[in-house]
Amino acid sequence: MKQKVSVLFMLMGILFNVCLITSNLLETKLINVCGLSMTAGLLVFPISYIINDCVVEVWGYKKARLVIWSGFVSNFFVAAMGLVAVAIPPAPYWEGAEHFNFVFSFTPRIVVASLLAFMVGSFLNAFVMSKMKVANRGKYFSLRAIASTIVGETCDSLVFFPIAFGGVIGVPQLVRLMCWQIVLKTLYEVIALPMTIRVVKRIKKLDGSDVYDTEISYNVLNINEV
Repeated sequence: MKQKVSVLFMLMGILFNVCLITSNLLETKLINVCGLSMTAGLLVFPISYIINDCVVEVWGYKKARLVIWSGFVSNFFVAAMGLVAVAIPPAPYWEGAEHFNFVFSFTPRIVVASLLAFMVGSFLNAFVMSKMKVANRGKYFSLRAIASTIVGETCDSLVFFPIAFGGVIGVPQLVRLMCWQIVLKTLYEVIALPMTIRVVKRIKKLDGSDVYDTEISYNVLNINEV
């Protein structure tokens, strides 16, 4: 029997991938907002965690695992194609090579940091969200959404910044950068929470799905189980 594909799930998966690719392209720029230093990826990346929460809440951990792996493959593909494009000599009359190379010349440490941090943070976010939903019998969505984001974003930052910027910027600046990223990303989730709640309720109503992850495998490599 063929499994029915949810259009809403497919759209959420596409949006998840778009947000990840966009945030990775913005991540290479450090910006200053009201005296605070942060990466430009902060503008978009927290949305991926909000989508992650929605997917786990509506369709469960197994579907979230599939979306997370698709995000990993998408990011890897963009990074690889960016390096290939940079390696190919530009047309002699084109004057944008320097700027193009600046954006797409992903250093190995940035690629490794980004992909590793994404996997660790996203899977921990989905795991906490899934476990808390079962433990709370579907109640307290706001609590588990915030708690899962704190865990996921904290681990993401703890993995990404030391690998990506260790030795490039000073330790005090690195610690401040990590702390502010964690605080601001969590605040992003809190501010967006009312909208997230409405979206989740609407999707549940339209899709007719509200999965509880009982007796499932949390093995991140078990992608055949969807």
